[in-house]
Amino acid sequence: MRSIFRIFALVVRYFYLIKTSFPRILELMYWPTFQMILWGLISKHLTNSNDTIIQIGGVLIAGVLLWDILFRSQLGFSISFLEEIWSRNLGQLFVSPLKPLELVLSLMTISFIRTTIAMIPAALLAIPLYSFSLFQMGLSLMFFFTSLLMTGWILGIFIIAAIIRFGVAAESLAWGAIFTLAPLSAVYYPVETLPEWIRWLSLSFPQTYVFEGMREVLFSNNFNSNYFIKSIILNIIYAIIAVIVFLVSFEGARKRGGLINTGE
Repeated sequence: MRSIFRIFALVVRYFYLIKTSFPRILELMYWPTFQMILWGLISKHLTNSNDTIIQIGGVLIAGVLLWDILFRSQLGFSISFLEEIWSRNLGQLFVSPLKPLELVLSLMTISFIRTTIAMIPAALLAIPLYSFSLFQMGLSLMFFFTSLLMTGWILGIFIIAAIIRFGVAAESLAWGAIFTLAPLSAVYYPVETLPEWIRWLSLSFPQTYVFEGMREVLFSNNFNSNYFIKSIILNIIYAIIAVIVFLVSFEGARKRGGLINTGE
């Protein structure tokens, strides 16, 4: 029970940082909306021929919105941790009874809140602007959202483990690391588009199965449960590895006093 109170206290702290800062709220909503408008205009340009092209336009918008779920969940996780670094508050946190995994759970919770705040306006705005509703995917959207959230959190855990190990020099990973995965994640095109020799690497990422499944839902109205199961299994495997890496980095930083010295 005390563990839950500590997690809740951290979530409230991070939430008030968002609530009391209009620029933070605006930033959360701005980029997903901007991306949706930009790609929506590109998709609209493709809607002059036939129904197939219209479907392709919808797939592009859906790809943008789902990719932003992945990006925002990872960024929300990492930025909340970085704010502790920037304020030199990390050492004070762990002088308290707070446990490392409680910090991770609180970061997951605030990441979910930040991602929801960011994505709902963009998804709703796509309906009147482009007559495309992400919600038409129904229950499958919830499965995709869950898997992408998990993937974003896992990436976030790896990133904060690197920051704890290497200091603020590694903070650029919070913004750039995920984009190195974009070409291999099959966001806007099927895995078959990739060269055959690299497809195995693409299929080793959980998000790849989400985007493959998203296209199948939009094109044939069929939810492929195998894709979802594979993405969850991969997420679980990577989550175990990420937590181990995080705990090892944390313990190393604790022994050498890095938790207190880490900061700008």
